[in-house]
Amino acid sequence: MPDLPLDQAESDRSVGIFNRLRLPDVPGRPAMADAAGDWFRDIVRAIFGSMDRTTGIRSIAEIFALVPKKNSKTTGGAAIMLTALMMNQRPRAEFLLIGPTQDVADLAFQQAAGMIEADPDGYLQKRFHVQEHLKTITDMTGAPNTRAGRGTKLKIKTFDMRVMTGVKPAGVLVDELHTMSTRAYASRVIGQIRGGLLPNPEAFLVFITTQSDTPPAGVFKAELQYARGVRDGRLAANIRTLPILYEFPEAVQTSPDKLWADPEMWPMVLPNLGRSITLPRLIADGEAAKEKGEEEFRRWASQHLNIEIGMALHSDRWVGADHWEAAADTTLTLDAILERSEVAVVGIDGGGLDDLLGLAILGRCRETRDWLLWTRAWAQTDVLERRKEIVERLRDFQRAGDLIICEEPTQDVEEVAAIVAQVAAAGLLPRRYGVGLDPVGVAAIIDELAGHGIETEANGGPVCAVYQGYKLSGAVWGMERKLNDGTLWHGGTPMMAWCVGNAKAEQRGNAVLITKQTAGKAKIDPLIAAFNAFSLMSLAPVAAASKVSIYSRPELWQEESAA
Repeated sequence: MPDLPLDQAESDRSVGIFNRLRLPDVPGRPAMADAAGDWFRDIVRAIFGSMDRTTGIRSIAEIFALVPKKNSKTTGGAAIMLTALMMNQRPRAEFLLIGPTQDVADLAFQQAAGMIEADPDGYLQKRFHVQEHLKTITDMTGAPNTRAGRGTKLKIKTFDMRVMTGVKPAGVLVDELHTMSTRAYASRVIGQIRGGLLPNPEAFLVFITTQSDTPPAGVFKAELQYARGVRDGRLAANIRTLPILYEFPEAVQTSPDKLWADPEMWPMVLPNLGRSITLPRLIADGEAAKEKGEEEFRRWASQHLNIEIGMALHSDRWVGADHWEAAADTTLTLDAILERSEVAVVGIDGGGLDDLLGLAILGRCRETRDWLLWTRAWAQTDVLERRKEIVERLRDFQRAGDLIICEEPTQDVEEVAAIVAQVAAAGLLPRRYGVGLDPVGVAAIIDELAGHGIETEANGGPVCAVYQGYKLSGAVWGMERKLNDGTLWHGGTPMMAWCVGNAKAEQRGNAVLITKQTAGKAKIDPLIAAFNAFSLMSLAPVAAASKVSIYSRPELWQEESAA
């Protein structure tokens, strides 16, 4: 925690209130003074000690806390909001505690109501009226002597589009933001919450969340990146956001030998260690997860150690996924590949309006002969309507420049053809077997390519069919090997990591079939486009403008003779 310019008297008063609250569901009902770690008291101090008594404005308006599971986030959140009720000076103010699901909201309410019931002096029972059917707690008397804050309410709600209906809250706590990011309306609701806080200068917004058990996306990703930017000093110093992020440095999280898996490092990210969680129990739990496989261990680590998952690895994953992250080279733009390559081939895969249109450019480096991959995808607006559960993720890819949301029905095929024409204009496209497509449903793409003078194989051009299903097995196995031996590189985009993580490998006799891990919402089209391009590059092509003699490349003799 940085040194903050806090009102020490208000900070101490808020911590005093927080400390006297008791855990309602633990034998002996210990007070928060003993049950909560100092890290939570730091949050309390920052919220309630940051308000200027003269202006009524908080210097810290938002807090983003990233804390692993089992560190009493929900219980602590309920205690914060009860503290807010008792610290409040605004008559008939409203506070909100928002849970991602009905169950979490119910738990938060039960903790808050239980803390009132657990007060040994009976003071809280007299001061607050608990309405379980409404999940509402009302301050009936206000602060002693002054009666300030009388009529103030704390409402516990489930996250949905109606959460801000008729509310101008004085404070909001959002629990487990990462689980809300799968909802298409999540960013709109968070926007409504911030808009509702504006009329109250003393209003605050607190996010307390665990890391996501899938690659971060949507509103969770945006808020996390913003908090990291503040923490790392990349954003303006006058921003009124306090990040409290219990996570390992990026170099530790991404280390090939999993430095973060050493239990000696775990206390660094477990602020409530020794209270709600113990190291022996966590080690045993981690070992059990490890025995179930890489997928389960990664999921476990994301929740209990805040390890960010770069790619969802499931038990029936494509083997190449294990080596995908290590093969990333973020300098591999399309222009870089065209500049470095001696030849380049194109793979295209497009489904219906419910799918993405994937494009892959695969170049062969003239110096190292490594294969260099660049991808892009297009989506029709139908996808946004039919697959609302992935809308936020697709918007992330759009902002990164890896996915284009089409404004016109033909925008995707037009832009795909223009990029293929760019490869051809660079003199890198082979005369034959240079553009590979799934032969089903590609008439519009073939017509558009022909408009750029890029004809099909039947008309003497480079556009050819690459048959799918088990016939792609050679490309699937070949890409696995080249990823493993370090001779295939890609741009390291989040979109492709997502697609690779979505790929499911099914053994069919002696062949392997790559399908979607989850029907509908798990898109893999850009990966299939990459397999199509890999199939063509496996033919050892020569660029149409190449000056290489056939006599220096014996492997080409049979193909050229046949031509």
